[in-house]
Amino acid sequence: MVNARILIPKILLFFLTLALFLVSPTNSTGAEVPEIRLSLAKSIKIALSNTTSAKKAENNLKLQGADLLKSYGSFLPQLSATAGYTPYALNRSYSLPTNPATINTTTSQSVDLTVTTTINLFNGFRDYSSLQSALKREHAAEYTLSRTLESVIYDITQTWYQVLLDRELLEISQENLLSVEDQLKLVERQFQVGLKSITDLYQQQAEVEQSRLAVMKAQTRMERTRLELLRRLRIDPLTKISLETDSLELTTPSAVKPDREELVNRALDQRSDLKSKAMESNAAQWQVKASRASRYPSVDLALSVSSKGVEYLNHEYAYPPLSEQMGNTVGYSARLNLNWAIFDGFQTRYAIESAKINQLNQQLDYEDLKKSIVIDLYQAAGDYASAYTQIETAQAGFTAARSAFNAVNRKYELGAASFVELSAARATLFNARSNLSQATYNLALQKSVLDFTTGSVAQPQ
Repeated sequence: MVNARILIPKILLFFLTLALFLVSPTNSTGAEVPEIRLSLAKSIKIALSNTTSAKKAENNLKLQGADLLKSYGSFLPQLSATAGYTPYALNRSYSLPTNPATINTTTSQSVDLTVTTTINLFNGFRDYSSLQSALKREHAAEYTLSRTLESVIYDITQTWYQVLLDRELLEISQENLLSVEDQLKLVERQFQVGLKSITDLYQQQAEVEQSRLAVMKAQTRMERTRLELLRRLRIDPLTKISLETDSLELTTPSAVKPDREELVNRALDQRSDLKSKAMESNAAQWQVKASRASRYPSVDLALSVSSKGVEYLNHEYAYPPLSEQMGNTVGYSARLNLNWAIFDGFQTRYAIESAKINQLNQQLDYEDLKKSIVIDLYQAAGDYASAYTQIETAQAGFTAARSAFNAVNRKYELGAASFVELSAARATLFNARSNLSQATYNLALQKSVLDFTTGSVAQPQ
């Protein structure tokens, strides 16, 4: 009995452990967290296929296509058909002149068919103006879609370079931490043999902790930008990514100071959103003409074909069968309809003024965008030129800081320099290397801004 009491809990514990192991997350999925390799081109393709803004722009383009088809249909004749079948009809009427009057009862079935086509001959050029407006709106939707795709590419490119920069800053922080940790080991040995004081040891330990804190901050910043990239790609945030960099992405361009006037002319010629605004303004202008059509009469031509047959069920009248009647009683008609609204309570006047105001607002938006493009280009060109010169300055600063640190480090190892001097030289070297990385990626970012502002963003093939 004692052995059974001991054995039963052990068996229960074994099955409980087995159950927990089987339902654990790592085993229930049967796979590890997925990992994908991303390049800039691949990231852009993923974003273009997943982003909501691009899908909305595509849907709007489809809607404008349907609206254009509707405008084309206004020039085509309208066709309608009506048919009726009465299987049983009972009619009663007095028979006159008889005295007294008698009631006649007839029962019948009937069939009628009418086909009518109507074509508008003139309506104040409303259909033509509406067609031109629809064409301009469709072109505007195409340009809007193009600019939306450019915005997605620009956003992904900016985030991509930011992730690369934060990754490089993290690596610099980690290398700096390894350097100060090695320095701490050296100081500890020198302290043990009496070459360094306890103050130097404490200061070196403090610098190690400060460097470790910098690594933690760099890791946090790196993780934040990585998640921002995943957010823009709209993929699972648990996905592990490894970035594939292209050496050509950070190649320093040859143009130091771009020609602002040439960039402005290129932007005014290439910017899809500016073309879209111009098309929308043009469409609004045609809409004004369409609104004025209500002041003129409209003329329609209606053509119809009809046939009808009646069969009396009580056989009081000798009528031919329904099928024969339908073939022999076909009738045709042509009719011209004139419709002219002499006074409509100022509804036409309001529609015209509303269309004019909309056209003026569209033109104002076009002019504002045009001015904003010029200002943005001047700013982007200035930032690009500044980023270009910063690389040379950062490179010279890094070279000087590295030479200074090596010299101070040798003097410190020989006891000819203080810890403060070594710490200052290391901090200067760390900042110089970080500044060089930031300047390199900043130039790539500014080049991306310049391409986006001029409308020269290239889509991946």
